[in-house]
Amino acid sequence: MDEPLEVVTRFCAAWPRLDLDELAGFFAEDAVYHNIPLDPVTGRDAIKSTIAGFTGGVDTVEFEIVNAAATGNVVLTERIDRFISPARTITLPVMGTFEVADGRITAWRDYFDLNQFMSQLAGG
Repeated sequence: MDEPLEVVTRFCAAWPRLDLDELAGFFAEDAVYHNIPLDPVTGRDAIKSTIAGFTGGVDTVEFEIVNAAATGNVVLTERIDRFISPARTITLPVMGTFEVADGRITAWRDYFDLNQFMSQLAGG
């Protein structure tokens, strides 16, 4: 079984493919995903739908891991997330916390500035 840091590293590396089934497959069936400025979603299907919602209209997404640390089943990531489309690239600094059990992500919390994301989305 992969170590939690390996699971999270593979998950982050999978994003450019934007294969929603592949991304959803990293999660436990009852996982919780919480973009801290927004409401959490629970369950693999709800997480997949949420990912589909914020990746619609982009060609690719990159998660650049700047720093990562793991202790036990918890992995912390400092990332630069990029949402790339023909019209623009949105670049967002993010701190993420992942909890992993039995090779699957059971909880994912991302902390970022929603206003920064929205202003870039609006072209500002």
